[in-house]
Amino acid sequence: MRSISAVILGGGRGTRLQPLTTHRSKPAVPLAGKYRLIDIPISNCINSGINRCYVLTQFLSVSLHSHIRGTYRFDAFSGGLVEILAAQQTLATDDDTSWYQGTADAVRKNLRYFTDHHTDHVLILSGDQLYRMDFSAMLKTHEESGAAITIAAKPVHRHEAKGLGIMKVDESGRVIGFVEKPTTNEQLDEVAMDPAWVDSLGVTADGRECMASMGIYLFSADVLTETLNNSTHSDFGKELLPEAIANRHVQLHPFDGYWEDIGTIGSFYDSNLALCKPDAPFDLGDADAPIYSRPRFLPPTRADGAEIKGSLIADGCTIHPGAKIENSIIGLRCQIGSNVTIRDSIVMGADFFETPEQVAKNASECGTWLGIGEGAVVERAIVDKNCRIGAGARVSCESKEDLDLSLNCCVRDGVLVVPKNTIIPPGWSPK
Repeated sequence: MRSISAVILGGGRGTRLQPLTTHRSKPAVPLAGKYRLIDIPISNCINSGINRCYVLTQFLSVSLHSHIRGTYRFDAFSGGLVEILAAQQTLATDDDTSWYQGTADAVRKNLRYFTDHHTDHVLILSGDQLYRMDFSAMLKTHEESGAAITIAAKPVHRHEAKGLGIMKVDESGRVIGFVEKPTTNEQLDEVAMDPAWVDSLGVTADGRECMASMGIYLFSADVLTETLNNSTHSDFGKELLPEAIANRHVQLHPFDGYWEDIGTIGSFYDSNLALCKPDAPFDLGDADAPIYSRPRFLPPTRADGAEIKGSLIADGCTIHPGAKIENSIIGLRCQIGSNVTIRDSIVMGADFFETPEQVAKNASECGTWLGIGEGAVVERAIVDKNCRIGAGARVSCESKEDLDLSLNCCVRDGVLVVPKNTIIPPGWSPK
């Protein structure tokens, strides 16, 4: 696995995740109270024996840089690194000084960094997915089939296929057809597989007859270089790979574990709260394949007389008497006042602690501290970092429609979102 370089795509502007991406890139969005989305693909690489990772970013990458710099450090003998390659203007021979135009374009403009003489294969990953995969199994599929390109794929039902890239595969597992986000039954019929064939992959089809691309691609390094240099396509999934299927040996690698693409507020909300369940579909505490993140020197969480059910509580929190927390995620350094109710919500916490003097000063000037004030109610909401919610405020909205509320709060996908650094005065409610 030392011959593999992993390239993690940082994504575009992340408009479907706004306002969580107003001040940060998608891979830097907090996950499960103490992680970032970028920790998932990097952890999968480390657990698979891949220790050379390059993260391609373009938008709002400062917090991502800070997180990676403070988290992923390898010793001098391993040759490992996690390097951020931000979009930059260069004196290119083709006079191309534009920013990244798509996923393939981003990789093309950085080929020289990760296709040196030590690299035989390049693994292309997304920075906004939640899953656990051993990439050594994918490499085995790639080498045994003699493929030029291997695509990880997950079996899905027809009703799930309309938002995904669906592949047609022959009996040997070679990809022979591809439809991006099919919308009609005729398009689905062109790429649907016999469930019996899906069963032959070692997974239970359970009526699933469509093989969906997971956006995880393994290239032989020379093939990647040749393909990108001989093409002007800017995107892998929509343009480059469908063309490669017609001209090269593209192999399918089956995967049937948990996988979620976190591209919208709705999927972010649902994926996070699913982690709170006793039988969570994704195990954060897998001893054989842990999820790594930034080490922090925080005190244990203190909870005094609070009622907590089905929730994840990160380090450094203080939860006062009478607080009720149910089916929620409480992030780092979160200060929760007495008699607060938090239900079906994600509270991301804070980047810092306030001193007693700062608490007194801010309580006088803003009417609240850094955290959630006494008697406040937070329901079906996402509260971003460093927010101040005043006593008695009600952060809850029953609307299923997208709305823009006061104080820059909004409803997206049926979830009320409080942007980073927002100050909500005592007694506030949505209007």
